[in-house]
Amino acid sequence: MRKGSEYLAAIADGREVYVDGDRVRDVAGHPAFAPIARTMSELYDIAADPANGMTAYAREIDGPANLVYSIPQTHEQLVVRRKAIETWARHTHGWVGRGPDHVGSFLAGFAAHPEAFRSETHDFSHNVTAYYDRLLSDSLYVSYAIIPPQVSRITTAHAWEGDLIQVGVAEERGDGIVVRGAQMLATGAAVSDEIFVSCIKPLTPEDRDFALGFVVPVATPGLKLYCRRPYAPAATSHYDYPLSSRYDETDALVVFADVFVPWERIFVYRDVEGLRRQFFDTGAHILGNSQAQIRFVAKLRFLAGVARKVAQTTHIDRIPSVQEKLGELAALVSLVESAVLAAEYTAEPDEAGMWRPTPRSLYGAIALQAELYPRVLAILRELTGGGVLQLPSSVAELRNPATRPDMDRYVQSPGVPAEERVKLFKLAWDAIGSEFAGRHHQYEMFYAGAPHVAKGYAYRNFGYEETLAEVDAFLASYGLDDVW
Repeated sequence: MRKGSEYLAAIADGREVYVDGDRVRDVAGHPAFAPIARTMSELYDIAADPANGMTAYAREIDGPANLVYSIPQTHEQLVVRRKAIETWARHTHGWVGRGPDHVGSFLAGFAAHPEAFRSETHDFSHNVTAYYDRLLSDSLYVSYAIIPPQVSRITTAHAWEGDLIQVGVAEERGDGIVVRGAQMLATGAAVSDEIFVSCIKPLTPEDRDFALGFVVPVATPGLKLYCRRPYAPAATSHYDYPLSSRYDETDALVVFADVFVPWERIFVYRDVEGLRRQFFDTGAHILGNSQAQIRFVAKLRFLAGVARKVAQTTHIDRIPSVQEKLGELAALVSLVESAVLAAEYTAEPDEAGMWRPTPRSLYGAIALQAELYPRVLAILRELTGGGVLQLPSSVAELRNPATRPDMDRYVQSPGVPAEERVKLFKLAWDAIGSEFAGRHHQYEMFYAGAPHVAKGYAYRNFGYEETLAEVDAFLASYGLDDVW
């Protein structure tokens, strides 16, 4: 199994990453990326430790593989997969949204249904299964960029002015294709091994040149990453910014300056319908989003723990209205957790034998995420009040002998010394008020698409046919003559 040190060595490959106008020469050592790279390294070490139960025999490669990448062939395997994902999620407390297990889950769905990658003009089914085998063998960290740049959110790429703004085919060659353009939102790409590039946004028949699916190493010549402003360098210490200093995944715009992609790395080529098939006919969207919700539960549980500890520390947990807020928070967390477990409990195998979590339960939770997460943050805000504002500027004021006495006297709670209270409220602020927190607020609201997109998934997978039939049957059971 891949170890953390092997992962860190692999990403020292000369990739072209830009921050503040400068090219980053050493990603693993740069202040913007070193913290999240270390976190990813820790995840690999956790998976490699047999004591954590994250590996099992994989028939595809006739050897051991990380269970987070597995194609569940029985209900028991679906449960084991969830527990492996939980192991990683608990280590990051849910604050890493796009770890190796996320896109890895999509790729597992692809490989379970290679027939979805056959069309009248091309058969890429072997490419998909061969790449999945490599994912298992090498424990790859694959990120993805599957959303077009926001040039226009009304029209699609063929109608945009300019040549190949969204990534598209610039040239077809005997040994592959050359692509040009850009794609977003490649979370974690700066520290991943490879990027899966495609488009989940519905395209039109006129967009064939942009209807692609392929994987490329991050260090591919001509591939450039333009990262948003990183938050880790501004984190003055783990004590002051305990989340920003560990879990800042850098989102990036991926630019393809005439990048060559060999045929064996292509999954979808000039096939608008193929884009839909790869995500939805294969069950990849279900597996990928089940991972996301398992991770989300870990994060919500952690936030609930922070809220409870804040109330306990300030002794407001004795107030009935505070207990009501904590009860609401508990209910919100329990709803998402129950949806994840319900999707697993009611799962059934598809025609290929892959056990898919039930879409009805899963998409129900996803549809409410844009409303639920802000409410969780609002409750935590209410419980902390001004306590997250009246904090020393940094840990230095607790270390300085001239200022420490004032901290001990005025920034404490009964039975909780200043050092512990400040640490707790610094954590709360990094969850609700820092730049890192603001990014996560936006991320959780839109990670599955705009709210109307997420609710569209719930609408289409709820099973309204059954409810309509039930209502129709009831209406048919009485009429104008049914009087007494």
